[in-house]
Amino acid sequence: MSMNGTAAYRMHSGPLPPLVERALDAAQRYGFGYSCRPEQGRLLQVLAGGARQRIAETGTGCGVGLAWLASGAAPNVELLSVERDPARAKVAADAFSHVPQVRVLCADWTHIYAHGPYDLLVLDGGGQAKGGSAADPERLLVPGGVLVVDDFTPSQTWPPSYAGRPDTARLHWLGHPALRTVELPLADDLSAVVAVRRTGPT
Repeated sequence: MSMNGTAAYRMHSGPLPPLVERALDAAQRYGFGYSCRPEQGRLLQVLAGGARQRIAETGTGCGVGLAWLASGAAPNVELLSVERDPARAKVAADAFSHVPQVRVLCADWTHIYAHGPYDLLVLDGGGQAKGGSAADPERLLVPGGVLVVDDFTPSQTWPPSYAGRPDTARLHWLGHPALRTVELPLADDLSAVVAVRRTGPT
């Protein structure tokens, strides 16, 4: 979830995909301020176009990030998003009620294990999915599958830091032995870690 992500669309120029407009309207009506930012959304839309079968997201919010993913995915690709807050899960599910390939579950993020592996996995919303001994890309991704971990602040130092301390969550993904990883700057105050699961020996 992005701080002030919903409000960021007030400054966005140009048309939005219809699904994104629908989910953004739902977020605004619900009063949810932490939606996926437009810069992140464009990245998700592009990456979703490479998925062949399944995409998963954790931390649905009101569905703006999911809408970017669905807008980029082929019609035969299944999308699953999990949101632990029942009210937000319902808002998002209602926004996608007319999109049969999209499912929103009210559940903890670990429920994605039961439905994988995935061509694309977006870890969002904080919680246990983002660092340490959390999500296992070798279980959750097909070989060559893509992982996105968003909402980082760009760091000018190595090792990367946050609030004056080493950013252990970011370092976890940048150094993961099962992944080839890069950090992409998306704005002056926003970056995302993008990784591909290795297909050969690590």
